[in-house]
Amino acid sequence: PSLSLIIYAQGSLTSLLSSTPISTGNNTQMVKVLLSLSECPPLGLESLKVKDTQLKASSFKRRGLGPHRGRLNIQSGIEDGDIYDGAWCAQYRDKKQWLEVDALRPTRFTGVILQGRNSIWSWDVVYTYKVQFSNDTLVWTPCMNGTEEAVFEGNQNAETPVLALFNTSTVARYIRINPQSWYENGTDGDICLRAEVLGCALPDPNNIYAWQTEPTESKDKLDFRHHNYEEMRKLMKSVNEACPDITRIYSIGKSYTGLKLYVMEISDNPGKHELGEPEFRYVAGMHGNEALGRELLLNLMEYLCQEYKRGDQRVVHLVKETRIHLLPSMNPDGYEMAFKKGSELSGWALGRYSYEGIDMNHNFADLNSVMWKAIELETDKSKLINHYFPIPEQYTSEEAFVASETRAVINWMQNIPFVLSANLHGGELVVTYPYDMTRDWAPREHTPTADESFFRWLATVYASTNQVMSNPDRRPCHNKDFLRYNNIINGADWHNVPGSMNDFSYLHTNCFEVTVELSCDKFPHASELPVEWENNRESLLVYMEQVHRGIKGVVRDKDTEAGIADAVIKVDDIDHHIRSVADGDYWRLLNPGEYQVTASAEGYFPSTRTCRVMYEHYPTLCDFRLTKTPKQRLKDILARGGKIPKDLQLRLRQLRLQRLCFSLVI
Repeated sequence: PSLSLIIYAQGSLTSLLSSTPISTGNNTQMVKVLLSLSECPPLGLESLKVKDTQLKASSFKRRGLGPHRGRLNIQSGIEDGDIYDGAWCAQYRDKKQWLEVDALRPTRFTGVILQGRNSIWSWDVVYTYKVQFSNDTLVWTPCMNGTEEAVFEGNQNAETPVLALFNTSTVARYIRINPQSWYENGTDGDICLRAEVLGCALPDPNNIYAWQTEPTESKDKLDFRHHNYEEMRKLMKSVNEACPDITRIYSIGKSYTGLKLYVMEISDNPGKHELGEPEFRYVAGMHGNEALGRELLLNLMEYLCQEYKRGDQRVVHLVKETRIHLLPSMNPDGYEMAFKKGSELSGWALGRYSYEGIDMNHNFADLNSVMWKAIELETDKSKLINHYFPIPEQYTSEEAFVASETRAVINWMQNIPFVLSANLHGGELVVTYPYDMTRDWAPREHTPTADESFFRWLATVYASTNQVMSNPDRRPCHNKDFLRYNNIINGADWHNVPGSMNDFSYLHTNCFEVTVELSCDKFPHASELPVEWENNRESLLVYMEQVHRGIKGVVRDKDTEAGIADAVIKVDDIDHHIRSVADGDYWRLLNPGEYQVTASAEGYFPSTRTCRVMYEHYPTLCDFRLTKTPKQRLKDILARGGKIPKDLQLRLRQLRLQRLCFSLVI
């Protein structure tokens, strides 16, 4: 059936009747058709655009099951009975119970999406329900099916969202969901639900102040919509064509089903590592159904291209001084599954895992255990390594349960000397930093790295500039109040994650990495993307700029001036070293302060300098020139078939005499 245009008459309900109520169940094609017919986006129960004060209920069992918890995909705490439970649950079990939503203004309501209760202890679903509308909460008009009240199908399980579109859209301010049947099992089985409401806000003649309306647009002219794999490729290609001098598209590998993992490189000299220029990466879509990060990175590509061409000095400086790599979809297979269902109907888990069912955020080599085991067994602490931990052999075998996408990203990490990174997730509003894994496998325990202070700085930089995270009046997303932690937390202190990309990046490469949880809603509706871009634009830019904090330099051979690769850079009092790369250049991220820095390399005498890091947004230059040991000089000369110079002959003779005298004394 086609939906007719509804004309709003102030102070009354106006609706046109059609045939039968529509409930789509699991029919994906029908869902697509009906969603396009409904035209109206979600009001924002899931995204928290609808405030707690807009939700009321006939009754509720306790505070943790109050109407403010009746939001689509809301997640419960570990224990039933706490203040963060997984649904609205009525106190009584009768057909008079309802959950009410106040849209605050005249709204053309077109449908409802329902879920059961999220809980590991209880199982509660609503099988059928009715819907009523009102303009004043005193007079309620039911949603009709011809001459009878329409009864809509709810849920058969607790997690799968079910969409029901009204056969006739209705204009009102308030809407009530009125359960008619639900799971009952003796004394078990409460009336519990999570919901989203679809509706188009209409102009309110009483609202004469434009500033009272929440912004829904962005000043940036970007492609704000959800892009499937083919559309993502087209957008990346269009950016490359618009800015061919500063962009390059390349693939780091393929997903299990053969979709390429495309990366957009943005630099003033794309395709080449430049001496002294740090490498930065953003990774999104590790969990395929966490779609906001993907769209933000696509928007970021467009934005950097547009602003560079416009001559924005901040962007021009960033592009010229940094080699930026953007991987918008690490798990394209999972995303395609979620995309086909749509932003409201994919649920909390569909598309999270790889095609093989692998959670990639637990799929990197567990180098934490390798490190901690070595610490326990080694009595001579000077022999312990604290960086560049090798990958265990069993992990690299073809039989290892490692996703092809994970292997591709590891190879990418090993080929490019990344300095700083962030991986973008969704479902919460918080920035987490390593370690993500607890030392003794506790469910949660603060487990800091040697660079705890700088990681806290990195997390704070993103969180404090994010418009939603930095809002002191925002409510928690699900079951943890991160506002108490200033919206940053040590990953292991949130929950134990063995094999995370953050920990692997820190222990196996030079790169520092954090996780950004971008939004309460994993897959926000397309209508919310412009606002999400505004929320995150400054955070994305300022975080990239942190790659220029600390010290950088080149480690060279004193005699030849050639760069020395794999030189170890040690900072006193920070038990985590990094290494120089192929041309001898290095970057060491540090907070402002004065540091004793030592560079050492095989066959060279070590060199120590005092390097002072300032508060400015550029690194302190700290170069090293290392002198070869006599033994190494002799090796090099003999390898070339050259003649040993007199100074080296004298030096070697002195060393032999010293060893001889030492042996005679003993």
